[in-house]
Amino acid sequence: MKEKIILKSTELFLTLGFKSVTMDDIANEMGISKKTIYVYFKNKTKLVEATTFRLFDVICDGIDCIFDKSSDPIKELYDIKMFVMEHLKNEKASPQHQLKKYYFEIHELLRKKQFEKMNSSISKSLSHGKDTGVFRANINVDFISRMYFNGMNGIKDQTIFPANTYTVAELMEDYLEYHLRAIVTEKGMKTLNKFIKNQSQNND
Repeated sequence: MKEKIILKSTELFLTLGFKSVTMDDIANEMGISKKTIYVYFKNKTKLVEATTFRLFDVICDGIDCIFDKSSDPIKELYDIKMFVMEHLKNEKASPQHQLKKYYFEIHELLRKKQFEKMNSSISKSLSHGKDTGVFRANINVDFISRMYFNGMNGIKDQTIFPANTYTVAELMEDYLEYHLRAIVTEKGMKTLNKFIKNQSQNND
């Protein structure tokens, strides 16, 4: 039952937002009493925390699988983008913004965990790209990795990129191309152009 509550709560939080969804909403959606939820989670904050970090773990596991199976650092980043978008496909209520506003401590802990995970993974990918000749040999791996994390978080700021003007998919696509164009070699650019062309065809 605990797992079912987490799964349903995650779906509702991503769709409607952390602030909007109440414990009553979750109970009604599941056809259970609110008391049943409180058996496993003493308050909504604990439930938000559990759902947030469960989703984080699922995404991390998926990213690890992509890195383990891929031999192309550019393809890795595009595969990761698609994987993350698939898991956040119902994200319609700016959950990151609401998490920061109403559950700041959880947001900050999540941000720290995200940085540790992404910095490690992207650093390995960048080093791999240098070794295989698709990324420039003179890039500063640690600096670029940190900039990538900062950029990916920056595009979620709705004061800069309002949701009524930009979609999450468009922002991630444009930022990924922006990031890669800055570090690829001529060899890497050939691979990147294939992904840009495919994306353009998919959007037509």
